[in-house]
Amino acid sequence: MVVDTVIEGGRIVSGDRSFEGAVAIDGGKIVGLGDPRRLPDANRTLDATGKVVMPGVVDPHVHVDDHVSIDTYETATTAAALGGVTTVIDFAWQAWAGEESPWDEAGTLLEGIERKREKAADALIDYGFHGGLLREGEDFFDEVDDVVDAGVTSFKMYTAYEFGLSNGYINRVLDRLADVGAVGVGHTEDDSVCEAVTEALREEGHGPSVYPESRPDYAEAMAADDVARMARELGAKYYGIHTSCRKSAAALEQHQTDGSQIRGETCTHYTTLTGDLHEEMGNLPRIAPPLRREDDRDALFDALQRDVLSVVSTDHVAQTREAKANSAWWEGPFGANGLQVSLPVFHDEAVNERGLSYNFLTRVMSQNPAETFGLAEKGTLDPGTDADVVIFDPAAEYTITAADNASNADYSIYEGRTVQGAVETTLVRGDVVVEDGDVVGDPGHGEFVARELPDWST
Repeated sequence: MVVDTVIEGGRIVSGDRSFEGAVAIDGGKIVGLGDPRRLPDANRTLDATGKVVMPGVVDPHVHVDDHVSIDTYETATTAAALGGVTTVIDFAWQAWAGEESPWDEAGTLLEGIERKREKAADALIDYGFHGGLLREGEDFFDEVDDVVDAGVTSFKMYTAYEFGLSNGYINRVLDRLADVGAVGVGHTEDDSVCEAVTEALREEGHGPSVYPESRPDYAEAMAADDVARMARELGAKYYGIHTSCRKSAAALEQHQTDGSQIRGETCTHYTTLTGDLHEEMGNLPRIAPPLRREDDRDALFDALQRDVLSVVSTDHVAQTREAKANSAWWEGPFGANGLQVSLPVFHDEAVNERGLSYNFLTRVMSQNPAETFGLAEKGTLDPGTDADVVIFDPAAEYTITAADNASNADYSIYEGRTVQGAVETTLVRGDVVVEDGDVVGDPGHGEFVARELPDWST
């Protein structure tokens, strides 16, 4: 037997395993792990000597080509591939009518899925969608079964902004999701508290450095508690996104009675940066929830190690420096791009600075997000799964700069940060899309992944 590819000479890391060996790939699947002398011959051999061979990153929280992000699928997924990300989950939005809406009239989730699938034709890596609820309506309950049948098995809700939903409606949605077995996803900030504090700070005449105070950690924790409590009472699967602080992690933890039905993530920027960055960069790091404090960074790592939080994502949003800098600190676009550098930055902090293992790294960036969101073929190097593989050089050192962005974003909140560890090669379903740090794959290689209803019983 001759297989397509063997990667040999590296340290193989996947799940709880870590060993010196090789990976055999054929037909886009992992077909063998272990001693290279016991694996089949290959048409192509990739030398990973001195490198770490790990499953591709699964990023379940990105924004691409929509009302908040200027990236196309080609630019965003090119950035992702350069950063070792092989699967993303974006949002298929339900159109709403309002002052901030890009749509003239309300639409359905199924229309949003079709709209995003058309935009994703040039994706370099694989992708899926969350259903994004942006208004209250009975049509969601009529179409939810069809949406799940279309492979979209998680649904995002906001408690803030013009398109935020009331607790009463969120309660109804979670009740329906409990019946279906789908996952509720929540952006949780108490909108009225954030609006009131922001207005008070505006009246006092503060500059951009005060932005983190305008969306307090307790406002995030209040809403996190509300939605997690409803989900627990209703028996729904619930996943709290972009947890930024100690108080919100604690709010989720108090509802994790068995550790399975209530889950959460944090983001690379919350584990590596603080709100002090606004003093240096003004509005550029304006995200919601905001960057917090050193104590919160430590608390998030503690929560990740104890499985209170189980995933590290990017919440990738592409915007321009001009759009950010020319806005008052209390308005203008939210978000920051991170797909291209998330793995190197988080690796540098988690492994190099805090001494955590590569097994921990691959669990929170690959295995756990895949398991959480029903991506059975992703997130590990187990035989039979998709050959989404990253060859990572732990010794490579480089300085991050926006000049290297593949994203349409022309700035980086990590500008000037030197990290040790870089992606050398990325494979998606067995095909090399990044080699020696350069893109070699073609736009359109990525495929839509219809997700299963996940089993959270273990």
